[in-house]
Amino acid sequence: MATLLLLIIYLAFISLGLPDSILGAAWPVMQPDLNVPIEMAGLLFMTIAGGTIISSLVSGRLLKKFGTGKVAAVSTLMTALALSGFFFAPSIIWLFVCAVPLGLGAGAIDAGLNAYVATHYHAHHMSWLHSFWGVGATLGPVIMAQFIIGDPAWREGYLMIAGIQFILVFVLFLTLPLWGKVKAKPFAEKEPEKVEKKTEGVRPLKIKGVKLALAAFFFYCGVEALVGLWGASFLVNMKDLPAATAAQWVSFYYAGITAGRFISGFVTFKLNNKTMIRSGQAIALAGAVLLVLPLPLYFSLGGFILVGLGLAPIFPSMLHETPARFGREHSQTIMGYQMAVAYTGSTFLPPLFGLIAAQTTIGLFPVVVVLFVAAMLLSSEWLNRALRSLLNQREKVSA
Repeated sequence: MATLLLLIIYLAFISLGLPDSILGAAWPVMQPDLNVPIEMAGLLFMTIAGGTIISSLVSGRLLKKFGTGKVAAVSTLMTALALSGFFFAPSIIWLFVCAVPLGLGAGAIDAGLNAYVATHYHAHHMSWLHSFWGVGATLGPVIMAQFIIGDPAWREGYLMIAGIQFILVFVLFLTLPLWGKVKAKPFAEKEPEKVEKKTEGVRPLKIKGVKLALAAFFFYCGVEALVGLWGASFLVNMKDLPAATAAQWVSFYYAGITAGRFISGFVTFKLNNKTMIRSGQAIALAGAVLLVLPLPLYFSLGGFILVGLGLAPIFPSMLHETPARFGREHSQTIMGYQMAVAYTGSTFLPPLFGLIAAQTTIGLFPVVVVLFVAAMLLSSEWLNRALRSLLNQREKVSA
């Protein structure tokens, strides 16, 4: 039963990744067809992200009231209907209307499934879960490409992906009884039990270390999105690479994240979440430094791959560590906060850098990557120190 439900969750994450990458893939044909300025894609993206942030913030209350299964099913239905709306939309205004439920649905699914896996399954499943998101994000443009080659039928591409979502909706509603029958996994350490007792009745944001955890998520998603959005521009303008080659090099960065998360699932059998997070941050920082140093061109490719491999285990490991850090009682709510702050970082930090680069130079890109990775590392280490100090205090009191 637990295995069947896990399979469904994996499929849900593939489905979650599908819409995330198709706007960029389809926009070159959508823009002239809709007769709108090219920058309208950024506004659409921010509208979707805004809905995602809002639903992530309220997901804790929704999950406690209705349960993960119902929230996931209804949210997937919202995304399916929204994607269908892209097919029928007669103008850009209607695309903005459909972007709202698309974002709201995605945020609730993401926060809900992450919280469920963190409390019911072991760490390797969280890594593989996010690897499956990468599979969906990779397949989205592949599916869309089949509809926009030769004939710009981008609407049919959205309808195809909406159809896949509707199939998942059917499966989720069919399997609703399974969600309450899988037992929560036991914690492997004693620390979470002490955290659980200490945090009962405390407001989530008042729990020690939560704000530092939010900062780590903010900078993680900021640097992940920054490299994806501006990496090719840096390579073209500062390294004199052809645009096609630069795009291919950035694809190796995404391949590093996807493959790294798959590999991380096996590594978690030997290493705990804290070690995975720290190791990933060190590798990402090393890759970022390679981008800064005046080395031969192919060291930059190595830098992109190392950054991707380093980032791979960080996000799923930080999510999976949430109940252990802050207790089961608040894990769903805090998970929602973490997802909201993560989306905030990925939504606003890359455009902010774009404004800075426009006034200065895109050559600042590797320096900013180093600064963001360093900020993430410092936030994470301060969090570990704060939790360790808190644990020592409790042990002294109990002694």
